[in-house]
Amino acid sequence: MALDRYVAICNPLHYMSIMNMTVCIRLAAGTWVLCFLITLPHTILISKLSYCDSHTINHFFCDVTALLKLSCSSTHTIETLTYILSAILTLMCFLLIIISYINIASSILKIKSKVGRHKAFSTCASHLTVVVLFFGSIFGTYVRPTSTYSVNKISSLSYIGLTPLCNPIIYTLKNTDFKNALKKANNRRLTTGRAMCSLL
Repeated sequence: MALDRYVAICNPLHYMSIMNMTVCIRLAAGTWVLCFLITLPHTILISKLSYCDSHTINHFFCDVTALLKLSCSSTHTIETLTYILSAILTLMCFLLIIISYINIASSILKIKSKVGRHKAFSTCASHLTVVVLFFGSIFGTYVRPTSTYSVNKISSLSYIGLTPLCNPIIYTLKNTDFKNALKKANNRRLTTGRAMCSLL
């Protein structure tokens, strides 16, 4: 999304040639391959752990930290790997997005029309809100000292459920038709409230 916004705002005339179907397929395939390669070491290391006591995961999905809590083997290697990979990947992705938005902001500030600047900023604000919500909760869940790991369902729920739930709401709030409908509903409520007050 950050790349899409960057190309759309910084190179609008070349958008169709840069963001063609081949590039989109490569970006999607690259994401899938990278995610597979990142989770492969965790999968291999976790499969070698032994689980003595309970086999019930105290979580709503099969999270790495929840599995580590069940193991009676030494989990130091996996905890360290999780911490290092999470820190590197989360910071790298977040920094790439922030750098793209810094370039977008500098391009937007060069737009002479106030309406054009406002439209461009509102387009990016919704995506940036979702990015901050997602990375904030991911960072809080996985990028912390391994000694403080606990099965934190609320933090996990934030990036698994809250961010996808907020996506349609955040993107709808910038829709002009939705804003007009909201204003009409608000005006109707105010008018009804005044009429009720005058009857009293």
